[in-house]
Amino acid sequence: MESLARLNPEEEKALVALIDRRIEEKFIDRFPSREDFSELKSLVRDLVQAQNRTEKRVEELTQAQKRTETRMEELTQAQKLTETRMEELTQAQKLTETRMEDLAQAQKRTETRMEELAQAQKRTETRVEQLAGAQTRTEQELRLLASEHRKTRDQVGGLSTTVGYRLEDEAFKALPELLRRDHGLEVEGRLTRRFVEDRQGKSIEINIYGLGRRNGKRVVIFGEAKSQLSKKGVNEFLRRKMDRFTGVFEEMFPVLVTYMISEYDVEEYAKSKGIAVYYSYDF
Repeated sequence: MESLARLNPEEEKALVALIDRRIEEKFIDRFPSREDFSELKSLVRDLVQAQNRTEKRVEELTQAQKRTETRMEELTQAQKLTETRMEELTQAQKLTETRMEDLAQAQKRTETRMEELAQAQKRTETRVEQLAGAQTRTEQELRLLASEHRKTRDQVGGLSTTVGYRLEDEAFKALPELLRRDHGLEVEGRLTRRFVEDRQGKSIEINIYGLGRRNGKRVVIFGEAKSQLSKKGVNEFLRRKMDRFTGVFEEMFPVLVTYMISEYDVEEYAKSKGIAVYYSYDF
């Protein structure tokens, strides 16, 4: 009967009412015997056991309810997390759409810039083409100027040659007397232009060439005419003419004739190299 102590007042009242009905149904017309009391105890025991099972089931249901409530709370929290995540995803989507719009605008600007660059490239190519055409015309003009320069140079060279020949022709007549007077050199025969073989066997044109004697020795006369004599011209004459015949002739006498000198000391420079110098007005 200890289990009956755990009943609350309402449960205890209901149990007593149930027992009363059973007693009334069974003993309404007679006095209860010992067996009846045993049966009554058995009935009470069954009721207590049934009550215990009910309480156990109630406890199980209570625990199940608690678990359900816990699960509901978990689901509620999960739902809140899901809603929060959905909100975040919605915001992220909005940011993505905004970014996509920004990228679309940037792409439009890029395409516009590319078009501008393409147009600028076309203008550059056109300008380069124009410059190439101008360069071609410039090169053609330069070639024409070069051709004209060559013609002018040839004309000047021809004129210089003509002047040189004229000066040499005058020298042919005047030098024999001048060389005898100034250097004691007797010209044998006449002075001429001719080709003479150098020490390498190559024929070199000598503009003023002749033979003579001085102090009883045979002398070979080598000369050249320069319209304007310079130190450079003196050195070229020595290098291109005189040096190439060193060792070919025993004694050589160099002479240069000119209209004028390019520097005040050219004549002294030539004489220091052993070269006789005469001017056109000496003839």
